[in-house]
Amino acid sequence: MQLFGPIFALTAFATHASAATWYYLDFTTPSGSYVTEFSGTMVAPTLQQAGTYYLWPGLQPSDNAGVLQQVLDGRSGEWWIGSGWCCSDPDLAWGSGFNVADGVSIDFSNTVDSIEDGTWSTSLSSGSDSATGSFALPTHPMDQAIMAIELYGVTWDFGKLTFENVVIVANTTSTSWCTGGGTNYDNAAVISMSTPTATTSGSATTCSIASIVFESPA
Repeated sequence: MQLFGPIFALTAFATHASAATWYYLDFTTPSGSYVTEFSGTMVAPTLQQAGTYYLWPGLQPSDNAGVLQQVLDGRSGEWWIGSGWCCSDPDLAWGSGFNVADGVSIDFSNTVDSIEDGTWSTSLSSGSDSATGSFALPTHPMDQAIMAIELYGVTWDFGKLTFENVVIVANTTSTSWCTGGGTNYDNAAVISMSTPTATTSGSATTCSIASIVFESPA
């Protein structure tokens, strides 16, 4: 069954809703600097049942107003993935998406045209399936690149969640935000990670991580 996107906007990440169980890794750029690109591959784990499973990479602005995210959604009993901005200010339509089988790799990409204009182009692809989106967020420059597991009324019963070839580009010459390995929220998840590498060219730093695996709850 083809879904056309989440029935309702996902909970704003900054609120850490008490109804949700959270596991996430957060790479935050230094004050006054922002992410300009975020890409990688997410491998869909095995969905055990229909339930409110939201697995996603995403970007959060410095004002914590919401999240631009590519959400792997398990509510129908089959994974569906699409891009969207949660949740308001501005209220934007979700991008297109497609169904995903267990074990399939999905490439994701987020690129901003300029920090000043703030329009993000998103893309998703897996085999012959693809989807794109455009999100005008001029008042929300992004300073956090996040990989998250967000659960409502279900447990982490799907095994490992793997991200590969993760690349984060930010307009800063600082590298410690990358090489420090990010922040594991509340140390709630067991996460294994390849050593992050940072390369600076001009005024931009590229953070590259070959593999990030959410192994299990801690």
